[in-house]
Amino acid sequence: MAGVEDYQIKAIDRSEVLRYLGYSGQELTPELDARIDEVVARCLCVARPRGVTRVFEVAGHDERDGLPVLKLAGTALELAGGSVAAHLGGAVAVGVLAVTAGLTVDVELRRLSLTDRVDEVVFDAAGSALVECAADAAEKSIAAQAAARGLYIGSRFSPGYGDLPLDTQPVLLSTLDAGRLLGITLSSSLLMSPTKSVTAVVGLFEEPHAKGYARCDECRARLSCRLRAAGRFCWD
Repeated sequence: MAGVEDYQIKAIDRSEVLRYLGYSGQELTPELDARIDEVVARCLCVARPRGVTRVFEVAGHDERDGLPVLKLAGTALELAGGSVAAHLGGAVAVGVLAVTAGLTVDVELRRLSLTDRVDEVVFDAAGSALVECAADAAEKSIAAQAAARGLYIGSRFSPGYGDLPLDTQPVLLSTLDAGRLLGITLSSSLLMSPTKSVTAVVGLFEEPHAKGYARCDECRARLSCRLRAAGRFCWD
């Protein structure tokens, strides 16, 4: 069974917070500069980053509606789509992860929405950066499990990337028992609560594997992506 991992995140990369804020080299006033640092510190203080990881053997490959489907042994989780098939091509096992920054971050965001909209926007960006740090920590846990087997990992890939359907989320979360262990729930539109939560899969390979990413033209968020509009990319 999966166990909960608590992540001791002491710092957030400030450049990541600025990236989530849409920063592209504009001059920051000393006041705003200091304010960002204060809000980031507050986010680190209230967040409770935790996660769950499990590794499953690849049980086989199938096809549905003209798309490849990768099946994981002992689970109902199926990863459908050409982009995730390419991303996990050659994998002998797949690590599955779910992480969250905690409900306390959502509570603080609601408070700031009523008291300070500028701090709310900065806090939201800090929360996004922090939960990615938690996902990095979970990925390292999967890397350690891979190394113990003499295997190598690729990069993580989340539901909603490329053509991997967002409706993969319910089964993925159920596979990890993330509702009970982490308190992650889904809305009718498949949005996670706490909002600063991430799920992903990571391939385990017998040989060192290039860390690839979904191309923009395969991504469902390409039309509304602020980074792409600014000439940047999520892996940059």
